[in-house]
Amino acid sequence: MRLASDLDVRGKRVLVRSDLNVPLDAGRVTDDGRIRASLPLLQDLLARGARVIVAAHLGRPKGTPDPAYSLAPVAKRLEELLGSPVAVASDVVGESAHAMVDGLADGQLGLLENVRFEAAETSKDDAERGAFADRLAGLADLYVDDAFGAVHRKHASVYDVAQRLPHASGPLVATEVEVLKRLTQDPARPYAVVLGGSKVSDKLAVIEALLPKVDTLLVGGGMCFTFLAAQGHDVGSSLLEADQVDRCRGFLESGKVVLPVDVVAATAFSADADHDVVPADAIPSDRMGLDIGPDSVRLFAEALSGAETVFWNGPMGVFELAPYAEGTRGVAEAVASLEGALTVVGGGDSAAAVRALGIDEKRFTHISTGGGASLEYLEGKDLPGLTVLET
Repeated sequence: MRLASDLDVRGKRVLVRSDLNVPLDAGRVTDDGRIRASLPLLQDLLARGARVIVAAHLGRPKGTPDPAYSLAPVAKRLEELLGSPVAVASDVVGESAHAMVDGLADGQLGLLENVRFEAAETSKDDAERGAFADRLAGLADLYVDDAFGAVHRKHASVYDVAQRLPHASGPLVATEVEVLKRLTQDPARPYAVVLGGSKVSDKLAVIEALLPKVDTLLVGGGMCFTFLAAQGHDVGSSLLEADQVDRCRGFLESGKVVLPVDVVAATAFSADADHDVVPADAIPSDRMGLDIGPDSVRLFAEALSGAETVFWNGPMGVFELAPYAEGTRGVAEAVASLEGALTVVGGGDSAAAVRALGIDEKRFTHISTGGGASLEYLEGKDLPGLTVLET
């Protein structure tokens, strides 16, 4: 896989696929982690005299322009972080995009509008997607993909454009692949995986792929209640996927799965609801578990102690609500405290939790920028955006 650092970019128009899919609130970026992660490549290309054209998506607009998903607020934050002007196009491949690109001088950067404003970006029709990719490629001389969070998508700006231009991977993509290989190819042991999040069905494939390879699998978050039900426990009104109980029972037979022993159970999904710590095998019928409890945090920390490799994906509770954040904080601290170990935070909500809870990101070996892409890589799936970069 060729790297962006290998390209001669001076005076060239370089189309960069970045991952700028950040949360917004009233037109303001509330977590700029992915924008910050994109900076090293953009700064390097600008310093080497490239004319940088950034393509990215935001949210899931329905293939047509929607002001709620405009990249304008992202452009503003990117400009602040770069400390230099960012030209902004009001379309993706139309007149505004061409005018913006034509106006760039060496060492300047412009941002196209949300690529998902074009229905062809995500089309399953190869010809339709290819026609759009032709227009995107027409804006540039070279292509660099630094959006690891999108490499599992066979989208025009991820897959098809790379077939039409000399291409390379950016440092984010290269680092992600290097780290994920360490998790899948002869990982240092003991090897522990911590999985959370709401639904076990979202993690079935990665559990099946990783369980034979790991020494310990710690399960928290909403998905733990389906495992607790598989043990025969009543989980009250907690999130439960009844159709997955048998699958979870099968996973438990491995002897590698560690479950919470207590949970924070509330009367409603609210920060203001009555809540108490209760044993995981005695959740009241009128309460729902919204976090793992303090004994579970201690149990998980003990299970993690001495681990040489740790992959964590998914919060332990509803960390966005203060009464249910301590489980995630405790597990994050336990992972961050492992000196000399390879500690990988699997992107998505886990990475957001680290930032929201004020934990220093540098305490982890690596924080992924691609939750879904990371999981699919660990599942052993072919990722179109990586496959095309290797050609």
